[in-house]
Amino acid sequence: MAVIGVATIIAIYFGKTARKTGLPSLIGYMILGTLMGTSVLSLINENSLNQLQFITDIALGFVAFTIGSELNLRTLKRLGKGIILIILAESFAAFIIVGFAVYLLSGDLPMALVFGALAPASAPAGTVAVIQEYKAKGNLTKALYAVVGFDDGLAVIIFGFSAALAVRILQAESSEASSGMISSIMEPLLELGLSLGAGTVLGFIFSTLARKLRPLNELPALIFGFIALSIGLCMWFNLSLILTNMMLGFILANTTSMSSTRSIVGQLKGYMPLIFILFFFLAGAHLRLNALPALGILGVVYMIARTAGLMGGAWLGAVIGKSESKIRKYLGFGILSQAGVAIGLSIMAHQKFGPFRFLRT
Repeated sequence: MAVIGVATIIAIYFGKTARKTGLPSLIGYMILGTLMGTSVLSLINENSLNQLQFITDIALGFVAFTIGSELNLRTLKRLGKGIILIILAESFAAFIIVGFAVYLLSGDLPMALVFGALAPASAPAGTVAVIQEYKAKGNLTKALYAVVGFDDGLAVIIFGFSAALAVRILQAESSEASSGMISSIMEPLLELGLSLGAGTVLGFIFSTLARKLRPLNELPALIFGFIALSIGLCMWFNLSLILTNMMLGFILANTTSMSSTRSIVGQLKGYMPLIFILFFFLAGAHLRLNALPALGILGVVYMIARTAGLMGGAWLGAVIGKSESKIRKYLGFGILSQAGVAIGLSIMAHQKFGPFRFLRT
């Protein structure tokens, strides 16, 4: 814990240094984490990182809650159908372009399906951190909140279908009996439905209590309690941490007046910088620099294809949906970061395809 305390203090000044160079503070936090992590100084080892995983989970819970609290249906209606089209277009474009590029490179269809399925997932924490640091407001900000929140749900569904198809192909090649494609597809759909359902129930209970709680300075404790409860339920029942906590904030935003929602969520203003420092410091500490060369040409192709798919898809969806000019031009830049959900899907891929590794060189 002493190392975390020292790191938090130093991270403040790393963040300030990053700001002076024109970069967001989170870049400074991640650089410090990388320096103190296993890649450089090894002041924080793998065992310590595993023990501190709960901090990352809590931070993601707060980020997801913040996103949900910005998704007021009245505001989304003003943004128009463009938001839905953007989410669909950028997710499927990333899936198709990455899958096609990986297949051209490797000739391996199951591998292409898996890499393509990982591509749509974005990392909302970085987007929210930058938005809050620069106090950005307006329709572009609202659109970003919506896209980085909901495209993770769509990514889970795409992964479910793709993984099921890839397993069927591998089973056919190895002459193994099929485990049932329909049951494989139903798993992510069930996860999605239960996550949204759990978040909705918790959201109604939280909203009722939050509106009545006085004094207001006790609200952060109430929010923390519900987020921690939500995270625990997600772990027990294998639900999506991001979607469940996003629904918690979404129900608040749509069952409470906008002024009351701002007042409730505003109580977190003083706590979010600490949450972002810890989250991005630990993200940097997890980075293994010596593993980057192992990605090789496949990693380069994945990054280029994913960037093209997300940005091109977001632009296409915005054009078809007749979104305003600044959304068409700039929204794609805000959805490129990837972590969180993508890591979870990668772990699932490892579990699903481990038995078939002997089929691939």
